Parts: sequence; C-alpha cells; structure tokens
Amino acid sequence: MKLKTLVRTGNRLASPSEQLHILQCSPVVAFSDKLAEHVALPLYRKQLTTLQINVGKLCNQTCTHCHVDAGPDRRESMSHETAQHVMDFLARSEVKTLDITGGAPEMNPQFRMLVREARKLDKQVIDRCNLTILLANGFTDLPEFLAEHQVSVVASLPCYLEENCDAQRGNGVFGKSIEAIGRLNELGYAQPNSDLRLDLVYNPTGLGLPPGQHELEAAYKSELDSRYGIQFNNLLTITNMPVSRFLDDLLRRGKYDEYMEKLIQKFNPSTIDNLMCRSLISVDWNGLIYDCDFNQMLDLVVAEGAERVHISQLTDDLLAERAIRTANHCYGCTAGCGSSCGGSLVK
Repeated sequence: MKLKTLVRTGNRLASPSEQLHILQCSPVVAFSDKLAEHVALPLYRKQLTTLQINVGKLCNQTCTHCHVDAGPDRRESMSHETAQHVMDFLARSEVKTLDITGGAPEMNPQFRMLVREARKLDKQVIDRCNLTILLANGFTDLPEFLAEHQVSVVASLPCYLEENCDAQRGNGVFGKSIEAIGRLNELGYAQPNSDLRLDLVYNPTGLGLPPGQHELEAAYKSELDSRYGIQFNNLLTITNMPVSRFLDDLLRRGKYDEYMEKLIQKFNPSTIDNLMCRSLISVDWNGLIYDCDFNQMLDLVVAEGAERVHISQLTDDLLAERAIRTANHCYGCTAGCGSSCGGSLVK
C-alpha cells in the first residue's frame, strides 16, 4: 500500500475550510446544539496542564487514518525560532507536560533540543512515535536518546494482528513496530521497577468505535507477550476523527452519514468534563495556538479579536476560562467512552 497525501494529489479535502464546510453542512444535529442540551454554552477551558506541539507534517509513513495528512512529501516543519518560543513559554508556565507530535516528530531538526530543554525545566515529555522511525536510517540512536532523557513514548499500534495493522499503516509496518518495541523494552521501557513508560494507541480499522479500553488492553498484553515477548504499560483507545484522510475515505465509500450518525447516537455527556481541550492547548509548526490538534487541522485558531494568538504571546492566564471552539468533528471525542490523546474519557 503506497498512499499519497491529500496535498500531493490535489484533493479538495487538503483544504481545512472544505473539510469544515462538509462537517458543518451535513444533515446532522450540530454539536453545539447537542452540547447545549447538557451544559451551559460555551464550553470553557479549565486549568492548563499540557502543551501539545505539532512540530510538522513530515513523516516516514502515510497512514490511511492520519488526521494530519502527514507523509514523506510534506515539508511543513517547526523552526528553531518557534521552538525557542515554546521553551520560553514552558519556562514561565506552570504547565507540567510537553506533548510532542507530528508527522513523525523525531524527524524535525528541533526535536532533540525540545526534549533536552524541557527536561531541564523538569517537564514531563511525551513523544508520539510511529515506532518505525526508530529503525530508520539516521534515527537508530533515538531509543537510547529517549531513554536517557526519560521521555514517555506513546506509540500507535492499531492492532496486535499483522494483517490489520498493515492495512491501516502500510505493508511491513507491523513487523518494524514489533522490532522497535523490543528495542525499547531492552532499554527498560515498560519493565518492572522502571520509570520509562511505553503506552500503545489503538484506533479502529473500520467504522466502529473503540471497545472497552481495559478489556482490549488485557487482550493486547496477552497476545503481544505470547506471540512476540514484548511489553507495554497501558493501551489508549482513540476514535477515528472525521477529518482529513479518514473523512476522505468515508466520503469515497459513501459511509460519511452513517459514521456521523453513529457518533451522534453514541454521544455521552459523561465525557464532557474530561475533554482534552479543557486542559490542553495545541501549537502548530508556525507557533499558532489552537484548542486541540484536531481544531488545528481544521484551522479553528484561537484568536484575540482579529489577531491569531502565537506561542510567543501565550501565558497561563491568557486562556483561562476562555470559550473553546467546537464543530461537528467534536462528536468523535464525546462518543461512547470518549476519546482523547490520553485514551478513553470514561473508565
């Protein structure tokens, strides 16, 4: 399977505004109306605990579900200047966690600087890793680097069966992922009495919602240990968001309305208090601020009047009690047990 990015093929859904138009004009109950049935609008941010930065769209993979439309042909990349603004914010902030994503975030030239400097500030650092990058030429020392700086690794593995995983992420990805996990285990990740965390991420291969996180984690641990002798800490289940490549796939198969209806029918008000946008802020490769990474891909920017807010302007107080921007893609975070970058929202 050799996919091309939406940008490379000239697909209309490469445009965030086109995606948002489809999401907002479809014959579904508006997310804001559904939300208003259960909470007073607008939805406000609580205490900011996590700064998530998307350092660019360059990636060594091209996955079918990727909401970033990342791939080898993308060139968007966070500059040293913007990365320094990130560090300046962390130095003046009470935020505890720097969450680094992409693309393959490790391919950004600023990745190691960001890790080193954030750890000097005693911030927890999360690397959202696709695993195969750990075996790629020029990156084979990454496992040792991550272990040395006690970086928590959150890695995508959408199934413990090779066929299902490769169907979503590309031929040969599963085998390389297993090898990479083995290397991390050898360095102490997910081992008894070790502080090095390795969490895996599951997302459905079809139109379904994730099953119960606890039960699926038990199955993952049993199957991966018995088949390959590898270990991890926790499994995080994430719903496929109807944006970018997954939105394109839904439309091409004529399944968009069916999927959105499923998300709406499974709306769970118990997820609202724990939505990640209430404690997380997202920064793009240019340094602009968004309420979450999905809003970032739809260009739903945080603004002060007509001006977009940049990381260089950000303070802990600036976004406190600020209304969060929502649209119909938000149903993906509130369906069933809920979905966030930290897994399900309802245990």
